[in-house]
Amino acid sequence: HGSSHAFAAILADRSVVTWGNPANGGDSSAMRDQLKGVVQVQAAHQAFAAILTDGSVVTWGAPRFGGDSSKVQDLLRNVQ
Repeated sequence: HGSSHAFAAILADRSVVTWGNPANGGDSSAMRDQLKGVVQVQAAHQAFAAILTDGSVVTWGAPRFGGDSSKVQDLLRNVQ
């Protein structure tokens, strides 16, 4: 999956590797511990969202494009 100048891939162990422009989600190292059990990744203009096996969502990338979901994190449960 790709955003503007960044890419993400789900590995066989259901972790995620990212590359490209760090400001656009190419650096997910701050989320590495949370990006386990990933079943799907969606890309926005400069951000990514990963759906995990437990139905939770992890986001990263440019906050103004959805990379910071902290204000709605409690609502992001049982996502399919």
